[in-house]
Amino acid sequence: MDINKPKKRPLIKHPLMLGGAALAFVAFTSTLLLLPDSAYKVEREQLMLGTVQRGDLQVVVDGYGRLRSDKQTLITALTAANVEKIMLRPGAEVQSDSVIMQLSNPELMRDLDAAETSLEQEEANLRRLVLNNQRDVLAEEAILAELNSNYQVIKLRREAEDELVKSGVVSQLTYQTTVLRQEQMKKRVDLQKQRINHLRKVAVESELIQREQINQAQTQLQSIQQRTDRLTVRAGLDGILQRLPVELGQGVDPGQELALIGSETDLLALVQVPQSKAEQLEVGQPAEIDTRREKVEGMVTRITPEVRDGNIEVEIAFSEGAPESARPQLNVDARIFTATMEDTLFVERPINVQRHSEANLFLINENGEEAALQPISFGEESGRYIQITQGVNEADRIILSDMANFNEAEHIQIVD
Repeated sequence: MDINKPKKRPLIKHPLMLGGAALAFVAFTSTLLLLPDSAYKVEREQLMLGTVQRGDLQVVVDGYGRLRSDKQTLITALTAANVEKIMLRPGAEVQSDSVIMQLSNPELMRDLDAAETSLEQEEANLRRLVLNNQRDVLAEEAILAELNSNYQVIKLRREAEDELVKSGVVSQLTYQTTVLRQEQMKKRVDLQKQRINHLRKVAVESELIQREQINQAQTQLQSIQQRTDRLTVRAGLDGILQRLPVELGQGVDPGQELALIGSETDLLALVQVPQSKAEQLEVGQPAEIDTRREKVEGMVTRITPEVRDGNIEVEIAFSEGAPESARPQLNVDARIFTATMEDTLFVERPINVQRHSEANLFLINENGEEAALQPISFGEESGRYIQITQGVNEADRIILSDMANFNEAEHIQIVD
């Protein structure tokens, strides 16, 4: 059985229609190829725009950091001990005699008792030595008195014999014997005086030696007493207890930090600034310290040459004293004013643009519907603003957003 298949009707019945379709396709394709770069479209609300301004631009270096007391006292342990009591915690206001903690060291207390006993013994030895020296001197002085008495008797006898020997009552032998005895007695008296003087010098020297022993014992006692007194840890400064790195029952070694006390009135700001901004900074430059509650004027007083983690540390002092909101260890922001550029062009800093650089940015036309790529030169930056040295005029508008997706475009169309 034969089946009749229907014939398909051609889509284009006439050759002229086929030629017309081909021409239309070529024209459409040519039109797409000839479209300008403005075919790159972007919505206005997705763009961040900036207007070029003219005026004075203050060059600012921003930093962040903390407030620190200009006057600080670091308390360390003088001897090994255990933390027995903790009276105060960080943040507490303290006076110079405020007790922060109590340490204990039984061995040190035994050393203190031994040092006190040793000092008492040396002092007793001095008293005994003085008494013995006085006794010895008195004994020698008694001998001198007896010799001197005998000498005076012999002297009187000789004076009497001086006349008698002339008259022959006393023989010449007896007289010469008396003269000899007088001379011998005189020498004994002189020798005894020398003995007493030497004995006194010896007594003085021995007492000085013993007093030196006492001084050494006192120094030893004072050293132990000082370490014992430091078991009661006091602030030593009016201010705030800033740090207490020990806990109850903890053992501490000599030299280990116990507490940090800082004044709450003499405060400084220690600010971290990027190393790349270091050449702009000088001591004496004005600054502004932001405590998050108020902004206070300050001045750069020190710039640390050492670089840590890509930053340098800058010390800023308050020009008129610390504000009421200032506290040690408070996080702050700072702005350092390094220079003022008068009558210059500037704009909010575009994304990925650095100071002293050149960049191709999109400049918006007058009707605000299109933007063309424009080379622009930049100078110094000041916070969120950056100086423009070449490429645009005042009141021009440029796109600040990151336009990396439009690298191949020289023009873009802005649509609402």
